[in-house]
Amino acid sequence: MTKMIKDIHLTGRDLMGMVQLTPQAVGKYAIVPGPRERMEAVVKKLKDPVKNFSFMEYTMYTGTYEGIKVTTINGGRFAADTGITTEIMCNAQIKALVRIGSCGALREDIKVGDLIIVENAIIGEGVSPYYVDKNFTPAANQQLTDTLAKAAKSSMLTIHRGKCWSTDAILRETREVVGKVTDQGAIAVDMVSSAFLTICQQSNVPAAVILAVSDNVITGEMGFMNPDYYMAEGMMIDVAFNFVKELESQPAEKK
Repeated sequence: MTKMIKDIHLTGRDLMGMVQLTPQAVGKYAIVPGPRERMEAVVKKLKDPVKNFSFMEYTMYTGTYEGIKVTTINGGRFAADTGITTEIMCNAQIKALVRIGSCGALREDIKVGDLIIVENAIIGEGVSPYYVDKNFTPAANQQLTDTLAKAAKSSMLTIHRGKCWSTDAILRETREVVGKVTDQGAIAVDMVSSAFLTICQQSNVPAAVILAVSDNVITGEMGFMNPDYYMAEGMMIDVAFNFVKELESQPAEKK
């Protein structure tokens, strides 16, 4: 029987070493979009952003926002690359992470351009099962989620809170599959949230998630080119920065 020398071939700490990242180089908080273009919009709001590294398809920057040190990275569109970037951030000892993504709605009354704050998730992607057993429920940090909801009020958009189902098979969201997850209380679907929250929980790093609604799986509405979606995407970035300010203003015992 062939045996590996190490318990794990490549760890998040190993990746940190490969990109020469140290905890001193990152911010106290991280805003984590999926695609590069959304990350670039975050970077534009940072003062004196410095590139921490560029590795494969991922790039990390750290700068300040109203005097607060903040890091951002294009965390990945899919669970697999999200697993890589989340491991790096958790090992870098960032104190709180907020994921800003997009999703499909799983309820008729949720409109394109609304925002959804994820409280917990259903695992339907292939990364999380390597970290936890099948009965595990990924959950956002309650304090961060409440703070995020408070920050989101300034957006003037409709906000929903609830459960998100994450799946790798975006082209197999069939009636049968969707029916099963809505029966479990899911109000949104994406490809990332469950993996992101699972790894953060396993690393004891507080995390929260907010998503802009791009389409509605129940009604069949496609809103990817809808101006309401793009407006929500922009507002979501502002919400994330307001979230950081809210966190920084809280008493030390709550941080």
